[in-house]
Amino acid sequence: MARSIEVLRTILPVLLVIVIGMYCRSRALISREGINALKNVVVNITLPAVLINAFATTKYTLMDVAVPLMVFAICLAAWFLGKVCGKMLKMNSRFVPFLTTGFEAGMLGYALFNMLYGSSHTAEFARIDLGQVLFVFTLYKILLGLDSKERTDAGTLLKEMVLSPIIIAIAAGVLLGATGLYQALVPSGISTIIDSCTDFVSAPTSTIILLTIGYDLVFDDIPWKETLKVVGLRFVIMMVLRTLLVWVVSLLWPEAGLTQAINVMFILPPPFVLPVFADDADQRVYVSSALSTSTLLAIAAFAVFAALGI
Repeated sequence: MARSIEVLRTILPVLLVIVIGMYCRSRALISREGINALKNVVVNITLPAVLINAFATTKYTLMDVAVPLMVFAICLAAWFLGKVCGKMLKMNSRFVPFLTTGFEAGMLGYALFNMLYGSSHTAEFARIDLGQVLFVFTLYKILLGLDSKERTDAGTLLKEMVLSPIIIAIAAGVLLGATGLYQALVPSGISTIIDSCTDFVSAPTSTIILLTIGYDLVFDDIPWKETLKVVGLRFVIMMVLRTLLVWVVSLLWPEAGLTQAINVMFILPPPFVLPVFADDADQRVYVSSALSTSTLLAIAAFAVFAALGI
């Protein structure tokens, strides 16, 4: 009975807020502009606060450099596998390789991970996230821009990356943590002031994220055959690469305790920014359908993790 209560305590808040988001859309309680504004609040304000604290409080070792580089390489490998396998399976959309790589950690991953394992373990997830953030804000955006009908200037892409609040927050957190400045502030108690500020600002992150996800979950007119094909391909690629990463990390750093963070990362859907680059109506439906289906599967996997205590 106690285990069932614990599982429901973890799963029900997630499902409740998602359902509230769906209700808000169906009843027009929040406009599309309002949802976009909430997303901007998360991306530009609350999530950066989460990341500053996570990277400021982590301990920096060789692993903290090597693991993000491994994740970056895995994201690139997933893109390549998606491109090759997509052609072999006669999947004609140019977005197939972009749907088989990258992770929506910011708008979903942190919310699910913190609800499963608590904010005290956020640094573990942030270690894995760093590699994919660097990939998404560099190669992913560059490849998307080059593949777009309206090619984006490389300088514009670089400017967007450097000025991104998420990148700035990661840099600030790493500066505080890697230099030892954060730990130096602990005896004086100043570090607790930093913690209070970041905790207060980041508090609504999970609720806002799940509300916007519920709002965006639309399953009308989904081309199920094509959608399930690309979602299935992504699942196979992610499970293979997830197994490889867990094996390498366990071999090199058996005490790292990153398996839970890797598990959550690899069930996540592709980056939600992708529909912005879908430059015709048919492709937008295809990409949005794949994202909605992948998100639903991620939430289902989250429920399984909670139920099994993984």
